Amino acid sequence: MNATCENNKRQSPEEILKQWWGYGEFRPMQREIIESVMAGRDTLALMPTGGGKSLTYQIPALASEGVTIVVTPLIALMKDQVDGLRRRGIAAVAVHSGMDRNQIEAALDNSTYGDVKLLYIAPERLATAAFRARLRRMRVSIIAVDEAHCISQWGYDFRPSYLRIAELREYAPEATILALTASATERVSHDIMYHLGFRGENILRSSFARPNLSYVVREVEDKYDHLLRVVRNVGGSGIIYMRTREGCERLAAQLKDDGVSVNFYHAGLPTTERALRQDDWQEDRVQVMVATNAFGMGIDKADVRFVIHYSMCDSLEAYYQEAGRAGRDGRRSYAVMLYGREDADKLLSLFREEFPPIEDIKRVYERVCNYLQVAIGDGCDSSYAFNIYDFCHKAGLSLTKVTSALKILELNELMTLIDEQDHPARLMFTCSRDALYRLNVGGNDMDTLLVAILRTYNGIFSQFRYIDELLLASSTGLSPERVHELLSILWRTRIARYIPASRSPMIYFDSERLPTADLFITPDSYRRRYDVALERAQNMIRYVTNGDVCRSQIIEEYFGDKAAKPCGVCDICLGRRRVSDDGSAIDNSIINALSHSELSVKDLINAIHSPVKRVAERIDKMLSEGKISMSESGKLKINT
Repeated sequence: MNATCENNKRQSPEEILKQWWGYGEFRPMQREIIESVMAGRDTLALMPTGGGKSLTYQIPALASEGVTIVVTPLIALMKDQVDGLRRRGIAAVAVHSGMDRNQIEAALDNSTYGDVKLLYIAPERLATAAFRARLRRMRVSIIAVDEAHCISQWGYDFRPSYLRIAELREYAPEATILALTASATERVSHDIMYHLGFRGENILRSSFARPNLSYVVREVEDKYDHLLRVVRNVGGSGIIYMRTREGCERLAAQLKDDGVSVNFYHAGLPTTERALRQDDWQEDRVQVMVATNAFGMGIDKADVRFVIHYSMCDSLEAYYQEAGRAGRDGRRSYAVMLYGREDADKLLSLFREEFPPIEDIKRVYERVCNYLQVAIGDGCDSSYAFNIYDFCHKAGLSLTKVTSALKILELNELMTLIDEQDHPARLMFTCSRDALYRLNVGGNDMDTLLVAILRTYNGIFSQFRYIDELLLASSTGLSPERVHELLSILWRTRIARYIPASRSPMIYFDSERLPTADLFITPDSYRRRYDVALERAQNMIRYVTNGDVCRSQIIEEYFGDKAAKPCGVCDICLGRRRVSDDGSAIDNSIINALSHSELSVKDLINAIHSPVKRVAERIDKMLSEGKISMSESGKLKINT
């Protein structure tokens, strides 16, 4: 690997791209960002979702001596990238809370003394003694910060653990910093550069304009009726976003009854089932996916023709990322927001629920500690699997309240809720080695398995050890199902304590558990989060209720593009164009729609893609002129 990297130093970025990834050219802005980093300039790169952010640090990493540290909170994405790099023959490792101490120390040692080029690390691991001890000896060339908006108190996903990233510079003063985000306002951008200690302001901004994406907001009484019309008329692959799991399942069932090829996706499904459903959708075996915002990370499908929001987003940042999953192939696509009159009130109601009283936050802290069986004075720098849904059920608390309380606790550096991740199986024998040899259950298969376990894992009589069931199956010739069955027998006969592999979120304790009476939630952290969340919700409502300004222009200006121009393809721009032609285009659309069948006023308005008020005006005018009339059944028809 070292020889290869020496060779990469003499190669251009294009040559490295071709050699390792097989691509012939860069996407817009990738080349400029790579050149800036390779020139040693601290760089903030604003790139929309799907713009190819990872290559902007992976290529400089291969062209540089030493290791590139990539800080990211997305554990699943971290694993995917490490696996992908290794398949290409590039040395990469990850360090996160789902690993045991031996795995973490091996990864850090390889980054310090081996040939590792990219070290991916979760932000909460930056302050640990194990990482700091190795960092002093690492030769760090680049520090890449993914999801960099998390460092700003004004960002929509502020994470206090990100504030520790700037301390890396004390250990690696010569390293170049690359901060990456798909969504940052001007205020957030300056906050990112300040907290990361940029040597000079340097922002490279890819355009947030999506010329092929038509943003549409429809205020409708019957959302489902309009949704079905969009799905059928637009065709192709699509995503429908809902706020709740139950809503996803109900809507998917309703669409299926109406003949749509559809499935649903949310975090409550088993990991394997989610992967199968995503594959079915990506391979076009299913046309439409109804999903919560859990569906998004890792999606790389270019031909998504529509993204429909059945529920209003909390922020323009989230909306832009989710809507932006449509039309990545450059063809005309649609981002549709279905809006009911009560939706703004619902959003503000949810917003208020996100800020429980401080005493309630303290009670959540106490109940979480008790649920995880963490004693007062214990827990610092430790991680625990945390089934938030089971906790909410047992504690009798709403998911919104618990999630919000954990956010405030994170702001106060007490505990952090970490993204869902895989947890390997764990095993510890509770009997002596001699008793184990006298064991008479499971037949020859059990003997074979026990020999393999004792040869592979040291210290398993004194502490829990992570075990790889697939590795044990491979080394013994047994099936994975048989290995799991034998391990379960050991657990039932009380020969061992066995915790099967699972997938769940984690709680990371930033400090030891405190007595509830000593817990202090700073009013400033609470108020700051309140103000920022309210501002985001109000911006989202203004976007939806706006009837005059180009949708794309609103989004581009929100993210700092002062030169944004009307897109010409959103509902506002198209409506303005129709108004300018004195209404004849709408009149023609009305005649065309009624030529097929008589329609109610509501159905006619929904059938015409123009502002509701403008269509209603043209209907009234055509009625007064006698061009159309109302039948006895209350439907409009053409007068002949």
